Parts: sequence; structure tokens; C-alpha cells
Amino acid sequence: MDFNSPLFDRIRTRRNAEPTQTNQSAPKCQHPACQAPGEFRAPMGRLREGQYFCFCLDHVREYNATYNYFNGMSDEAVLLYQKDALTGHRPTWKMGSDRQNASYSGSRDPYNMRGANRATPHSPRQPRHGVVARKALYVLGLDDDAGAPEIKARYKELVKRMHPDANCGDRSNEEQLREIINAYNILRSFRAV
Repeated sequence: MDFNSPLFDRIRTRRNAEPTQTNQSAPKCQHPACQAPGEFRAPMGRLREGQYFCFCLDHVREYNATYNYFNGMSDEAVLLYQKDALTGHRPTWKMGSDRQNASYSGSRDPYNMRGANRATPHSPRQPRHGVVARKALYVLGLDDDAGAPEIKARYKELVKRMHPDANCGDRSNEEQLREIINAYNILRSFRAV
């Protein structure tokens, strides 16, 4: 790499030989009878958020020692403010409360977040199958509510009955056997078995 390339001359930076001068336009201390520069900010108080006094170091220390944001508020108002500060002064609701107002009770709950459609521990969970799985169940000769043990038992029964080895080499049921095997594989891919 050539460090004397004209490309390096263009990207080099030079240090400024002149020292930077302090800004003389800094505000003066806002404390009465003080002429020092007001370099430090101090909040003006409640109901004046975002507004600041400019003080010198001695006067900002004095101001901060006596500053009280809650000055003039009752004890109940201070406690209410502290309670609301826990949530960032945003409205909150209790978790799991099933309030019966128009906006809440009339809303849909497709994911059962409120638990209204929960199955009781005594009722067995009914399997739900799509169109392809229902067709596979039809090939096996089963109903839509068939569970995994019933599907496995029916599959074993049909394979034993249709397989050519069980029928002395008769291949007349071979196409029907392929459909049964394919239907069982479909149900396995849907994790119904």
C-alpha cells in the first residue's frame, strides 16, 4: 500500500492550530444580584415541566437543596401521584377480570384469551380435521371424531386383510391397499396418529 498516494492527501485531516474560544454569550445566573455565568439548569417546578432556570454552581446547589416538586399539594394528592407513577401515569386494568361493559363483552375472542370456551377437565378433547384428513379417514372407513388409537387399529386391520401375502399372492386388492397406505401417511403427516 502506498501511503504517499494523492488519495491519502485528500482524506487526511489537519488539527486546528487555534484553540477554541469559550462562548461569551452564555446566559447570566438568574439568581438576583448574581453576575456569574448561568451554566447549570434547574427545573422551574410542577406545572412548568420542560422550563428551566439558569444558575451558577453555587446557586444551583442552593436551589436544589430547597427544591420540592410536591410543594402545595395535599398528602392525598401526593399519594395518588406516586401510585400513578408506578404505571407511568397510564390507565390500567386488572388481569383476568371479565368486566361486562359493551366494548369488552361484545368483542370477539377467536384465540380464547378470556378462557370462556375452555374445555372442562372431564370432557375429552375432540380432534378437528381438515378436508384432506377427512378424506383419508373416509378411505379408512372411520368417522371424523376418530382418535389416534382407532386410526392405528383400523390401519393394521385393513393392511392385514388387503396385503397380497395374507391373500396367497392375490394382487386384486393392491390398488385399494395403496390408497389405505397413502391415507395413513396423510394422517401421520397431520400428526393425527
